[in-house]
Amino acid sequence: MASRGSDSPRFAYKADRLKPLRAFCQTARLGSVSRAAEALYVSQPAITLQLQALERDMGVRLLERSGRRLTPTREGQLLYDLARPLVEGIDGLSTAFRNQIGGLDAGELQVAAGSSTILYLLPKIVAAFRERHADVRLSLHNVTGASGLDLLRSDAVDLAVGSMLDVPGDLSYAPVYRFDPMLITPRDHPLASKAQLKLEDLSPYGLILPPRRLTTYRMVDLVFQQNRVPYTVALEVGGWEVIKQYVAMGQGISIVTAICLTDADRQRLAARSLAKYFPARSYGVVMRKGKYLSPQARAFVDLIQPDLFKRDYDETGHSER
Repeated sequence: MASRGSDSPRFAYKADRLKPLRAFCQTARLGSVSRAAEALYVSQPAITLQLQALERDMGVRLLERSGRRLTPTREGQLLYDLARPLVEGIDGLSTAFRNQIGGLDAGELQVAAGSSTILYLLPKIVAAFRERHADVRLSLHNVTGASGLDLLRSDAVDLAVGSMLDVPGDLSYAPVYRFDPMLITPRDHPLASKAQLKLEDLSPYGLILPPRRLTTYRMVDLVFQQNRVPYTVALEVGGWEVIKQYVAMGQGISIVTAICLTDADRQRLAARSLAKYFPARSYGVVMRKGKYLSPQARAFVDLIQPDLFKRDYDETGHSER
């Protein structure tokens, strides 16, 4: 008979594997001992002791400093990938148990999304979810960029819906919808009826664009620069609804994503595809890697399907359903 403990190492720190693993996962995720301590509601020395005990038990260095952040070593990353789903599974056990008992007719769901996503993409999805799960308290957080990512990383929201160009390593992005870039003009504008539309044709007319710190402005600038086509910006203004209104007033032309064009817009605006020059914009689900999804969150994700919201545009800007 083999001696006791000969096949597995003994874990000495208070005979508890979960605490050091939880401390390690939070430190690796948040990048600092102090932030991990805040997240776990313990002192920084306690986190440090747990990390030291874990490194002694594993026999390798698990974390190293990179600038102001603590990042996993190669061995630490391997342990993080193994331990994270286990720790999160244990931490989410009581919630999962309650959800299984209560089913989908209870609980809450926190979703982060930008203004355009909430306004144009989510209404049908939210309506379908509310119809099926009326007792679930659904909260939509109107945030974009780094603010939305911070909510995901801190578990303040279950998931995010929106568009991403650069996906950080700790997040996953599943694009579901794709929308073409569209030129919008007043209906009586010369470009509205031009047979063959070229990028050079836009040069004489002032563009109405969102602020230059936003992705749309940077993408427009990049495409014109790459094609060596001059352009002018007549007006910078935030929000696609405002941009469409100013275009309809004859204050300029604009380049928007097809997601924002409604049937009412096509009564006052001409829309032409610019897919030949500009990349399509994708929208989908953003989640923290390894995060446990509640039944409510999974039900919401299941509703984010291409056939629920589909609009393709031909060269004249009319929808094809």
